[in-house]
Amino acid sequence: MSDAAAAPSRGVPLLTVFAEPDFRRLWIVGLVIFGVRWIETIAVGVFVYQERGSALLVATMMLLRLVPMALLGAFLGAWAERMERRTALLLIVLASFATSLALGLLAIAEALQVWHLAVASLINGVSWAADNPVRRMMLGQVVGAERMSIAMSVDVGTNNASRMLGPTLGGVLLATTGIQGPFLLSALFYLVAIGATLRLTYRNEAQAPSGEGVLGRVAAGVRLVLDDRRLTAIMIVTLIYNIFAWPTTSMVPVIGQDRLLLGAEGVGFLASMDGVGAFFGALLIAWLARPDRYGRLYVGGVASYCALMALFALLPHVLPSGVALLLAGLGGSGFSIMQTTLVFLATPPEMRSRVLGLLSVCIGVGPVGFIHLGLLADAIGAHYAVALSAAEGLLALWLTRRWWRSIS
Repeated sequence: MSDAAAAPSRGVPLLTVFAEPDFRRLWIVGLVIFGVRWIETIAVGVFVYQERGSALLVATMMLLRLVPMALLGAFLGAWAERMERRTALLLIVLASFATSLALGLLAIAEALQVWHLAVASLINGVSWAADNPVRRMMLGQVVGAERMSIAMSVDVGTNNASRMLGPTLGGVLLATTGIQGPFLLSALFYLVAIGATLRLTYRNEAQAPSGEGVLGRVAAGVRLVLDDRRLTAIMIVTLIYNIFAWPTTSMVPVIGQDRLLLGAEGVGFLASMDGVGAFFGALLIAWLARPDRYGRLYVGGVASYCALMALFALLPHVLPSGVALLLAGLGGSGFSIMQTTLVFLATPPEMRSRVLGLLSVCIGVGPVGFIHLGLLADAIGAHYAVALSAAEGLLALWLTRRWWRSIS
């Protein structure tokens, strides 16, 4: 364990992190990014399925947001070490703003096509890939290692709060204003994030050139992960979650429409249940979690998420399906919070950015899971595909237990 982990976060009140002005500004940026992500995900999923009727194509839209993480995550982590992070964050938010505005204007002109959404998903994927080595790295630096788990609880809780409201809002806007509504609202939200970024006072000193190229820095990060059994285990569990568990959320709009016979508003409400559970799970973890339980929360979160998503997929009625999604979110919050926290605490400070970039690569393998799930859904139906993928995730966890038992 690095020296950054020496001071545990137990006993630190939840709201003390908000006493830091730059934490509040970074939190606002995260709130916008998370909210827009879920507003647009549900809108794009419903729109694409109505236009083309393909569950595989719906999954592909999310897949395209993950491709940049797999291809660029490690390089973005190494690049972030050499750039002032406030400037990097501003560029990220400006690119996302321009993308949402362009989609909204295309929709107003009745010229929006599925391929436009595919290109936008790729652009937003680059922003997503940079979140760990840029914004979340800044969060840790602003609050300090002793409050990192609390900062991540707040950040993940914010993400999950947006999952409560974002899908519902996206569904309502799609039903009442058409596809342009979600994108124009997203562009408006990004203006708030731009303002918060401009007010940041935090500045890091970019690492001076050392003669080591980007590939060399990435290779050093890979060696560190392979040499540290805890970091290896964290990456393995992240791979399992992003291949077998997380892709199942892309099928909620399909199951909601085809199996549960819901409209756009109902689908949005159903999709928000996962976020409701995860939000309250984040609050509980922020108040009660102890450092010696971080590993169990991390692995147990993946196991419970897989089991409950399988249950959701097989239940034939709306109410129990919604409850299963809520409980899945409650369990999955442990994984979401501890993923970045464990990496931050287990990594030497000078290596954190590049290791967080490698974490983004592991998250970015999700396209494998989305393709796998989409093909299964087109072959055997979305609900059976979700249940099978979740069962595979549980099996993968059991097979890799010799590694993740080392996480403490």
